[in-house]
Amino acid sequence: MKKIKTNSELKVSEMLSEYNFDYRESKPNRFAKTEKQVIVQIDEDVAKVFSSSEDVNNALRTLIRIYPKRKRKSKINS
Repeated sequence: MKKIKTNSELKVSEMLSEYNFDYRESKPNRFAKTEKQVIVQIDEDVAKVFSSSEDVNNALRTLIRIYPKRKRKSKINS
């Protein structure tokens, strides 16, 4: 019976210098956390004011806080 080497018994020299993977048969990781990202294009004059997307997001969040909240109308027919 052939003995299988464990991870601790493997040596670095036994590793290949390069591995070729066939990504055509790969599948997305269904357990990976995905974040929704929305891209918005802003005008050039506005882009000159902000140095990063973080600055733009902070400015928009400030506007959201001061913007008056609207009451939604009920869609249920009485």
